Amino acid sequence: MAFLMEADRLKSITRANVLMDLSRPENAAEHSWHIALYALVLAPHAHRGTNIDRVIAMLLLHDLVEIDAGDTPIHLAQDPDQQAKTEARAADRLFGLLPADEGAAFRSLWREFEAAQTPDAIFAKRLDHLQPIFQVGHGRADHIDIARQNLAHGRAAPLRHDWPDAFAAAEASLSGLPFAPTPLGRRLTFLAEADRLKSVDRATRLTDGSRFENSAEHSWHLALFALILAAHAPQGVRIGRVVRMLLLHDLVEIDAGDTPVFGAGADDPAAQAALETIAANRLFGLLPPPQGRDLRTLWDEFEANDTRDAKFAKSLDRFQPPNLNLANGGGSWIDYSVTEGQIRSRIAPKISHGAPELWAWLDPRIRKHFQGSSADA
Repeated sequence: MAFLMEADRLKSITRANVLMDLSRPENAAEHSWHIALYALVLAPHAHRGTNIDRVIAMLLLHDLVEIDAGDTPIHLAQDPDQQAKTEARAADRLFGLLPADEGAAFRSLWREFEAAQTPDAIFAKRLDHLQPIFQVGHGRADHIDIARQNLAHGRAAPLRHDWPDAFAAAEASLSGLPFAPTPLGRRLTFLAEADRLKSVDRATRLTDGSRFENSAEHSWHLALFALILAAHAPQGVRIGRVVRMLLLHDLVEIDAGDTPVFGAGADDPAAQAALETIAANRLFGLLPPPQGRDLRTLWDEFEANDTRDAKFAKSLDRFQPPNLNLANGGGSWIDYSVTEGQIRSRIAPKISHGAPELWAWLDPRIRKHFQGSSADA
């Protein structure tokens, strides 16, 4: 949990890229969510034998070192040796927050991504080089020029030979052309639409209380929770499937909006469910039909909350916000005048249902918080 709370700081690391609607700069956490979603959606284009769950795990972790090292835009001069040393020190500190064996395993996965020698890491790197180019398509002229140079001579240039269809789609996008109605084009259309999740604000604030979290970075943080807390999942839970569910689970908020668990909208779950179903029909309908059906089925499984995987995923969705609230002094509990009793009636059963170990950890911390609040009052 110390590692996961520290990871929250990635939401405050600003990148050179901007959102596709040009409204603001992208941050490294929502970028990490988007590129992990790229891995899930573009999996049919990976080389045979690529382990997509490992690719997703790499991409969830790959930018964590920017908490200490910062983002380094590709168009600015840099000392690659010094950057590598700075990032290695950051990796030592961050992964050192975990139990020793887990820290070593995740640091090794991060190092594998950086080396880009294995099939999993090569595909992850390709996506990391490709996504920012599609991010700037139809965008600011100066960013488009940088992306064109990257495609022509930079780190994305090998895609011309390694993945020619994606290279051609990137070139067309930078010229303002729509994606072709091919399977790849439909997947890229879906991924471009997913960018809008970065503009859906939630009721929960970051750990430092500086602003409200958005649903894209929340989805990244939850997927990271699943990866890191796998040892605390009930027996039989398949973490790879849980991570995939959590990458997808809030996409419907692009159309339906976020409904705070203690907000007024939570009192009419049937109406919210109807809006989310319509949104799921539209969004997953953008994909090639077989894949759209498969990912929609995974989203439906999460919503139904009947399987072990879905129960653990739902538990994490309820477990993460209280930890942010505890870190920032109460957060949305203060905004919505939430009592300890309301948390125990609405939140506790859903966490303990799918992750009893996590509720056992959180329970005394909630009690201590509200006892302290009562004493202050």
